[in-house]
Amino acid sequence: MTRPADLLDALDPEQRQVAETLRGPVRVLAGAGTGKTRAITHRIAHGVASGVYVPTEVLAVTFTTRAAGEMRQRLRVLGAGGVQARTFHAAALRQLRYFWPQVQGTELPALTESKIPLLAGAARRHRINADQALLRDLASEVEWAKVSNVHPDDYARVATQRGRTVTGHDAETVGRIFSSYEEVKRGQGRMDMEDILLLTAGLLAEDERVAAQVRRQYKWFVVDEFQDVSPLQSALLDLWLGGRDELCVVGDPAQTIYSFAGADARYLREFPQRHPGTTSVELVRNYRSTPQVVGAANTLLAGSGSEGVSLQAQRPGGAAVRYAPHPDEVAEAEATAARVLALRESGHPMSEVAVLFRINAQSEAYEEALSARSIPYVVRGAARFFDRPEVREAVTRLRGTARSSAEVTDPDEIVEVVRATLAAMGWTDQPPTARGQTRDRWESWQALVDQAAEHAGQPGASLGAFVDDLDRRAAEQHAPVADGVTLATFHAAKGLEWDAVFLCGLQDGTMPITYAETPEAVEEERRLLYVGMTRARAELSLSWSLARNPGGRASRKPSRFLDPLLPDQSRPTGGPGRARKAMTCRECGQPLSTAAEKKTGRCVDCPASYDEALYERLRDWRRERAGEESVPAFVVFSDATLQLVAELRPSTPEALLRISGIGRSKVEKYGEDVLALLS
Repeated sequence: MTRPADLLDALDPEQRQVAETLRGPVRVLAGAGTGKTRAITHRIAHGVASGVYVPTEVLAVTFTTRAAGEMRQRLRVLGAGGVQARTFHAAALRQLRYFWPQVQGTELPALTESKIPLLAGAARRHRINADQALLRDLASEVEWAKVSNVHPDDYARVATQRGRTVTGHDAETVGRIFSSYEEVKRGQGRMDMEDILLLTAGLLAEDERVAAQVRRQYKWFVVDEFQDVSPLQSALLDLWLGGRDELCVVGDPAQTIYSFAGADARYLREFPQRHPGTTSVELVRNYRSTPQVVGAANTLLAGSGSEGVSLQAQRPGGAAVRYAPHPDEVAEAEATAARVLALRESGHPMSEVAVLFRINAQSEAYEEALSARSIPYVVRGAARFFDRPEVREAVTRLRGTARSSAEVTDPDEIVEVVRATLAAMGWTDQPPTARGQTRDRWESWQALVDQAAEHAGQPGASLGAFVDDLDRRAAEQHAPVADGVTLATFHAAKGLEWDAVFLCGLQDGTMPITYAETPEAVEEERRLLYVGMTRARAELSLSWSLARNPGGRASRKPSRFLDPLLPDQSRPTGGPGRARKAMTCRECGQPLSTAAEKKTGRCVDCPASYDEALYERLRDWRRERAGEESVPAFVVFSDATLQLVAELRPSTPEALLRISGIGRSKVEKYGEDVLALLS
């Protein structure tokens, strides 16, 4: 049996604190790459080895079957193989299958594999002929409503309040379809994935014998990725606990990227308020990435509403982060593929390289550029571009048009025929206003329109030649894949890591995405970029294109999130884009080169001109406020922000607002105290 001391010796100081704090409630704020799974599995194993936990009385919950499998494997190696590690749904379904027949006296409703057929029937009740993209969007909206505990009767009101939209239909219509879906589902004796959680919660809430039996079985709980917990999952967890506080939660508010699907990071942020006596531990030592990558990631979030733990790199220094503008999307893809080829020729395995982008439709340019260099690739989380149903159908229709009519060679007419063909499938000049499958499908069609426009500008262009070119691309991009580059969206890359990562298409309108219209939605886009950046171990490249198509007007601007990151040579100057001037040190006047220097406004070697005694008083005050609010100190103000306050000594709320890291909400909350200290 593994000795408790041996388990602890393998951990860093913060991880060890997690592992030694065996009684709850415990909150672990775990930055990217800080070894959170190591910390919580060693905590469980230490509890088992020291006799505090009985293995069969521990339930570890996470969000994916892959993560649950990894946790079970680690626990077996650590001598805690009897611990249950499951997803929320798997744990609930196991309980539901056992208790439902006993309580209800009937068989458990059959689990439906897909909401789509049931929603199609529900839509027909309201004389709505919904295509597959709309049905998938309706399915996503029903899932959001159910995990958010929104009843069909309340959907229209709540969805309107929260700005929820389904393209082409008002909230009242969606609410009626939602209600009919529930009726159709019940009529067929079926349940969906959300019903697993709802029905389990209902049994626990309504039958005290069931609740007592479950609580006797499980006495110790660990929940990973707690920033992704939904209201429904939180309610089920509370029922499992039954008022007890033997709970350890782990998460990172800076990696909250699923709010649109019902995840609510407030359960993690406000955990100490809901569970008095919470022990909070921050994991800040990043073992994944080089200092260059870690520094860029920290700077991205510094002073923003998404600022989390400040990561501390543990690896040796590596290559500088690359920032690269390109004239158009084709040139950006070609340059990225050329760099990937150079990595392969220098011996890097292609399985350790990833190209990440915001939306799936962006993959085609990279599929083409990699295929042209015979570099294998894998598209993660989606079908390859030419395998997508809407693209396959569009190419088939275009091929039929080309064969059934006289050859079209006029450039404008080529584009017009393509646009007309896609319009018959549902493409429009303007994109749908909401996210979802309808938007994704439009983006795929728009990529074909853009390709047609590019082809029409070449010598010898014709509709037939364009279709032949599409067929060629499809054939080349279907080559067998062995050791391939990963192509994925930022969302699909969550939880993964590679040696070299290329973040592409980082222009405003794509990152943040154009439909991120509220401050909260824009901040979620910032966190999404942070997740992408922190996937890289050794090499990180960020790029954007100034125009969509070759020869197009260079009117695009790099993502606003890159403002504190871009070295001067990568910033647009004059012409289109933002005019920028080099930042200089306020002490010596020399240009500032790193993001950290630009945040503080002085060279790293220049002595600080702030009053160090005042700075320490500000830190003491921050520590007291953080303790009163049960939040980490950085949530109040970061060290860099306090240094600027001590240096600039603002005397009015307006002057406070001009300091990096201080927004109006912080002035309203803390401004009076800070100004009093300064006076």
